[in-house]
Amino acid sequence: MTALLTVDGLHAWYGRAHILQGVGLTVGRGEVVALMGRNGAGKSTTMKAVMGLLAERRGRVAFAGTDVSAWPPHRIARLGLGYVPEDRRVFAELTVRENLEVGRQPPRAGAPLWTPDRLYALFPNLAEMKDRRGARMSGGEQQMLTLARTLMGNPSLLLLDEPSEGLAPRIVQQMADAVRTLKAEGLSVLLSEQNLGFAAAVADRAVVIEKGVVRWDGAMAALLEDGDARRAYLAV
Repeated sequence: MTALLTVDGLHAWYGRAHILQGVGLTVGRGEVVALMGRNGAGKSTTMKAVMGLLAERRGRVAFAGTDVSAWPPHRIARLGLGYVPEDRRVFAELTVRENLEVGRQPPRAGAPLWTPDRLYALFPNLAEMKDRRGARMSGGEQQMLTLARTLMGNPSLLLLDEPSEGLAPRIVQQMADAVRTLKAEGLSVLLSEQNLGFAAAVADRAVVIEKGVVRWDGAMAALLEDGDARRAYLAV
């Protein structure tokens, strides 16, 4: 499988705290990879470092055959890397419809083309509240809107940070269905996740991180069979 995203020797700091210590991973075209680990393991930091959002980072990030290690976030996004942060950054005073328009980008070669109508079909909840302001939406609805707005940029790879955290089981199921649909459309996804059930339902492969170091990398089915690895790196 051709790698769409390659991360090699990635280090990152918050002040003096050395959070990532040589992280390496790949995401193939059309592949869903779950970056897993406990709270504080470095999952969200990895996402931010890949996206160019951390000032203090070192290592190589290649996306779509281009070295983007020193690029600013907006240039990386324009190349087709979408980022959905865990803190649901919707525009509170804009409606669902207006939030989606903010994210609109031209069609991108080799990536699925998303329109508001296609996204309303993917997220029926949003279709029922097109004129509702972001501030009047539940956390789960905001999570869906954040993802949908990112998809309006027609990315070829999506960084999805903690998509199931804090959501009701019904919304978690809808998010899992959405990720499977995105994969069927040919979109590549790197998601950070603590929920093993969610990750197992959507991911082809898992990369397990602990204290900023990759400890396990392999097929999701193999992780489900590896009780020792799950106890060592995922058990709370």
